[in-house]
Amino acid sequence: MASICFIWVFKINPLVSELKIEIGRCVMIYLDNAATTWPKPPEVVQAMNNFMIHNGGNPGRGTHAASIQAAHVIFDTRVELAELFGLKDPSRIVFTNNTTYALNQALFGLLNPGDHVITSSLEHNAVARPLKALAKYGVSVTEVSGEPGDEFNLEEYRQSFQENTKCVVTLHASNVTGTILPIEEIGNIAWEHGVKYLVDVAQTAGVFDLDLKNLPVDILTFPGHKGLLGPQGTGGLAIRKGVQLKPLIYGGTGSLSESEDQPDFLPDQLESGTLNGVGIAGLGGSVRYLRSVGIDERRESELELCRQLIDGLCGIKGVKIYGEKNVLKRAPIVSFNIGSLDSMFVADRLDQYYGIRCRAGMHCAPHAHRMLGTMDQGVIRFSPSHYTKSTEIADAIYAVSQLAKELL
Repeated sequence: MASICFIWVFKINPLVSELKIEIGRCVMIYLDNAATTWPKPPEVVQAMNNFMIHNGGNPGRGTHAASIQAAHVIFDTRVELAELFGLKDPSRIVFTNNTTYALNQALFGLLNPGDHVITSSLEHNAVARPLKALAKYGVSVTEVSGEPGDEFNLEEYRQSFQENTKCVVTLHASNVTGTILPIEEIGNIAWEHGVKYLVDVAQTAGVFDLDLKNLPVDILTFPGHKGLLGPQGTGGLAIRKGVQLKPLIYGGTGSLSESEDQPDFLPDQLESGTLNGVGIAGLGGSVRYLRSVGIDERRESELELCRQLIDGLCGIKGVKIYGEKNVLKRAPIVSFNIGSLDSMFVADRLDQYYGIRCRAGMHCAPHAHRMLGTMDQGVIRFSPSHYTKSTEIADAIYAVSQLAKELL
């Protein structure tokens, strides 16, 4: 989406030696929605503004009106998210400050020394690093191998279960390539073995229909600031009934304050300390907005933008695209490289000369890059949202084509 401020734009013309300077042109194309979505819906800003002005109390920490009003806002957002994820009981939505925290809570809350966990070769460091830490405490880890075009070897997965397997954890869609894993099949196999299935939906929450009534998934971990279009500093877990987790931290919850023991009921058991009330208020506004727009309608809009991107980039000599070419099998992420050029160098050129904001490098996912063979180069990632215009995608394709002509 174009910015509202006028800036200098330095644009390379490969046909001439000098830089052409365009003055007063309004240019900023945001294609980094997989990192954090921008812009946010007006409903988010309005909800946060209203909370700061009218609901400034600490939820659950008092019986005065300001505290009660704040608690109502928190509860309303729980209800919105419970309905979004197919949970009947809103108390099974647990708020955290991001997906990384939620994943740590789930993994450390489920696993004990002597347990075994199965994961994929696509995982973000938000999964890989906690598993590395847990391995030091006696948790064994099996990583199911993958390769481009077959990112999760289901036959190898079936052979990976052991008597002490406690959990399977995978992402839903790769934050590097956008490739979607077959979570229904993965989950059904896990359940056949009586094993819990934990899914990181950082790239799909708010973009795909994720209904726990129909999915063989025990825990979803989600960010508020990506596909859900909410503010940063928000996220959480959606926990199926019957799943128990040990708390990651202990402390004040506003309930059972007379006891030194941590409450044993949700959400209090896993929500020690003051919540990000204003952020959760904004998240509630964003979920209401999403439900009014319709997730399916939003998904279709983003599919068309990804089709346009893939078709355009495939026509540029020297450009290699990673992940599924079929947009129906990917999140709204398109990653590529130009020849052997360093991805960070190309992303910097796209930003400085064409006003295109994107992500490049390792994306905190070295396991995925090892599988792709891009550990040294990284990849350039374009991630549009339903706010992105088709004309902006066309401009981005043009920019890549110009850089490819100039630099290869």
